[in-house]
Amino acid sequence: MDYGLCLPNFRDGASREGMEAGAETARRLGWSTVWTTDHVMVPRSAADDYGTNYDAIAVLAWIGARFPELKLGTSVIVVPQRNAVVLAKELASIDALSGGRLIAGVGAGWNEEEFANLGVADRFHVRGAYLDETIDLWRHLWSGSREPFEGRFHRSDDFVFAPLPAQGGAVPIVVGGRAEPALRRAGGKGDWYHSSATSAAKYAQRVPVIRAAAEAAGRPMPRLTARAWTEFGAATSDHYAIRGSVEEMVAEIRAFAALGVDHLAVWFDATDPDELVQLMERFGRQVVPAVEI
Repeated sequence: MDYGLCLPNFRDGASREGMEAGAETARRLGWSTVWTTDHVMVPRSAADDYGTNYDAIAVLAWIGARFPELKLGTSVIVVPQRNAVVLAKELASIDALSGGRLIAGVGAGWNEEEFANLGVADRFHVRGAYLDETIDLWRHLWSGSREPFEGRFHRSDDFVFAPLPAQGGAVPIVVGGRAEPALRRAGGKGDWYHSSATSAAKYAQRVPVIRAAAEAAGRPMPRLTARAWTEFGAATSDHYAIRGSVEEMVAEIRAFAALGVDHLAVWFDATDPDELVQLMERFGRQVVPAVEI
């Protein structure tokens, strides 16, 4: 199992110091990747979770420059809330500047009020189609092609796109989501699938849908990854988490591995730098080695 950290770029208390402490500890523990969480301007009803949210791409630029050993992922960016070409440019620039360390995690979004806050309310009900086309557009632009692109939402006949990503058209596109259209999108268009707040038991039900979509599209099965809130001891909320005793946490991670999941992005409910480091070190000391036994 490969590990990554969901940076504390969101929730009250999020700070540069907390994100840097998390990235430094991930580097020291030998974890491969840091991930950012994306929201721009949520309604007040979602303020406790996402009212403070440092920009997902700007954070990757900052952390990527300071920690060149780490891969840089979005978990996940809400693509239909944005201009797809501008987003392609931002992500290509991150990959070029970081020497090919970008992992482009994408999702369709779920908060209709946030779409309205960003002036794209009409896009909410076609967000899946917009995301599908965006993936095709990105691969077209990032490959260096100058052939015209024509879709439902985008048409470009005469253009130059540069810089190209260091990885070119091979930047991993990671599809998140739990609804069946998202699972089919992961199999039909994605390089990876990325779950969130999902147990291994529920994940197992998704794998056949993803595999069938990949086979129908004539594509290889995507790499399977998961994001999970991680806490020691009894539940502090009703959210899914890898939690409990060390033995219970190890068993859940092994259940993910048995499904073919080979990367786990862990999120600790801590923004304070010292608290976050302590939790990461405990996880790295007690849980990670036991998973491998």
